[in-house]
Amino acid sequence: MLGGSAWAVEPANPTPQALQGLDALYPELDALYRHLHQTPELSNQEEKTAAKMAERLRALGYEVTQKVGGHGVVGILRNGKGPTVMLRTDLDGLPVEEKTGLPYASKVQAKDPAGLSVPVMHACGHDVHMTAWVGAATLLARSKDRWRGTVMMVGQPAEEAGAGARAMLADGLFQRFPKPDFALAVHNYASAAAGTVEYVSGFALASVDSVDLTLYGKGGHGAYPHTTVDPVLLAARTVLSLQTIVSREKNPLDPAVVTVGSIHGGTKHNIIPDEVKLQLTVRTYKPEVRKKILEAIERIAKGESLAAGSPRPPSIAITEGTPATYNDPELMKRWVPAVGRVLGAQNVREGTPTMGGEDFSEYGRAGVPAVMLWIGTVEPARHQAAQKAGETLPSLHSGLFAPDRERTLRTGITTLVAGALELLGRP
Repeated sequence: MLGGSAWAVEPANPTPQALQGLDALYPELDALYRHLHQTPELSNQEEKTAAKMAERLRALGYEVTQKVGGHGVVGILRNGKGPTVMLRTDLDGLPVEEKTGLPYASKVQAKDPAGLSVPVMHACGHDVHMTAWVGAATLLARSKDRWRGTVMMVGQPAEEAGAGARAMLADGLFQRFPKPDFALAVHNYASAAAGTVEYVSGFALASVDSVDLTLYGKGGHGAYPHTTVDPVLLAARTVLSLQTIVSREKNPLDPAVVTVGSIHGGTKHNIIPDEVKLQLTVRTYKPEVRKKILEAIERIAKGESLAAGSPRPPSIAITEGTPATYNDPELMKRWVPAVGRVLGAQNVREGTPTMGGEDFSEYGRAGVPAVMLWIGTVEPARHQAAQKAGETLPSLHSGLFAPDRERTLRTGITTLVAGALELLGRP
């Protein structure tokens, strides 16, 4: 049995021999997790985090290369002829103030890309991902008699910026190193009980586009609005009109989200400003839906500006964040049963697609069958009580997000190792 009472439900099947060292290894991994949690780094600043990951891999006998696509780390462990299996973790934290009250809570402050001092936290659980990744790398290195092939460990920077995977691929990830036959990753899930795993075959996560929109007016005194073109009013009308795109311009059966997450304009109560800036996030699955929505945003912004008598057309900049994440169905058919055999089939269940985004999608688009599984993070009794009460638990990216540490880590490690052993060759 893995970890005794730590499991939400006791596994129904014997533990693979490659995982039998987890109990002895766990205290070391727990210490690593708490250290990583206390020392998060923002996207594209993960120098120390990457160095920690590289050091761990080198000590295990991996051939390690650093600074791939920024602070990316690649570790290669060759063990005869067989498939190449890639296990990926992300490295970066978020500009979020931690409010968990944990004794190992992050108190880190850092400079963001704009030069502002911001708090930093692993509010998306990348510290869990890294610890599970190191645990899997360790157990696979110690059980080379159980598999044949190549294990490719990829520590990826800048996932939260939607740029790290593209940067590593552009830096020759699949040319300088063996192109994997399969790519696997796990991700925290803040709405499921720790000790459980959820899967979605096919499209699982949405594409993400960021839109920067500037609306122009003619500034002046708030007491004399007739002498101005008010961009604040223009922005208000535009925000409302944008909400008709999803409700009236696309097929109701095609998922999409248009959210205005930021609006800034003006400096004082009685001054009508010259411009207002808006920031939008757009989430879709289908490329044709994405295209239609982005075109509609531009059309509405221009139309509202024209109707308001704006002195110039709006400025619109669209930045593609990440494409939709597609979980390879055939690979899923191999990995999910392998996890179920270890955790117990009752702890592995089908989930539903979400409108979140993940640049793990880039590896699939580069021609590698790829799958990401979701691991629950909520203490089981707490999860059950919240469901019964209809309570909404802290989500990912919340300053209150705190996974049930041991169950979550053990599940992540077990899930990765079970997948790797299923896909690698056998002696």
